[in-house]
Parts: sequence; C-alpha cells; structure tokens
Amino acid sequence: MSETAPAARYVAIITDGNGRWAEKQGLPTLDGHRAGADNVKERLRDAVELGIEELTVYSFSTENWARPAAEVAGLMEMFAERITAETPELKDEGVRMRFIGRRDRIGATLLERIEWAESETDANEVLTLFIAFDYGSRAEIVDAAARYTGGGEEAFGQLLYAPEMHEPDLLIRTGGDLRISNYLLWQCAYSEFVFRDELWPEFGRGALVDSLEQFGGRDRRFGGR
Repeated sequence: MSETAPAARYVAIITDGNGRWAEKQGLPTLDGHRAGADNVKERLRDAVELGIEELTVYSFSTENWARPAAEVAGLMEMFAERITAETPELKDEGVRMRFIGRRDRIGATLLERIEWAESETDANEVLTLFIAFDYGSRAEIVDAAARYTGGGEEAFGQLLYAPEMHEPDLLIRTGGDLRISNYLLWQCAYSEFVFRDELWPEFGRGALVDSLEQFGGRDRRFGGR
C-alpha cells in the first residue's frame, strides 16, 4: 500500500469498538479501553510521520457517563494513569496535548493531570493532539451560544472549546457504524467522512493510510463547482 497519497493535515477520529473488541477476545471491557489507548499512541506516531498536523480523538463523550459505574470509574483511573505516564514521552516527541469538553464533572485528581499535561506540552509544535473528554458537540454549541453576543460565524467559532482547532479535513469512524455521534458537529460541516469496519484496537497503520488515500481521491468543492 502506498504512503504517498496527499495527507489530510487535520484529522478527527471516532475511536469506536473497544468494548466489542474486548468481548471478542473474552476480556474485561476495561482491557479493551487499554488496548484502544495503546492504539491511539501508535496511530499518533503514524500521524506525525504521515504529515498530519492536528489529530482529534473522541475518548469520552457526555453520554458515556450513563455506562456502568464500575466501567466509568475504571476509565477515569486509567486516563489519569496514562496521562501521567505518557505526557513526558509526548512532550519529548513534540506533541502538544489539548483536552476539549466540559470539566465540571471530572474528579480533582484527573483534572489536575489534564491541566498539567496541557501546561507541560503547550510549547510543542510537531502535532497537536486534541482529546475530546466529557465532550458532546451539542453541549459545546449550547455553551458557546450562551456567551455569543453577535459577530457572525467567526466570532461564534471563537467561543468553542478549542477555537484554535482547524476544521478537520477528514473524519474517520471505526467500528462499522455510520454516524458521527454528537462529535464536532460545527467543525465537521465540510469534512470528508470515512467509515471503517475495524474495531478501534484493530485499526492499524495500513487502515490509516488507506483512509488518507480515500481522502486524497475526493473532490472537495465546498459548495462550488
């Protein structure tokens, strides 16, 4: 498979299928989330090599609080552990970390780790990793609308969780479902979509390259001819 296709500079991924992957392997659900987190790290490094400048991953949605309490507690503990362990590596690799979403429901320890990771990597410029955590696009738009006093789309965009985020060129969803699940509704108005059957822990470098090649073959007219 060629890796010379034009790469989208700004890519968002719905990393779906961790729980189903764990079930297929006969493993606890949390092991699926751990495998998914490992895969984010691997694909992040691929993204750097493939010329992607911004990568946004959907790690925990506003709706995910409805999952079993033990699963949610395990996820929160895992996130805090992985942020602590992996931030120094990402800092050395030039990755800037930015978390988008609401922060009022996050526990104090995890919130401290999130703010620490953002501060530690703030000066990095190789790639920005946006992590959508306690994120829902409708909530983001409602929060922005509550503060909006006029000025058009550009002014409204400055009120979103990460106004510096570029609109994704490409949105990839793994796991076989054909929906975007309340993810970056404002930002993805003109994104190209690629839906993959692989469960997220199965989504390897080849699948990422193939998705970029599909993007490279699209004719993006943005409403023109």
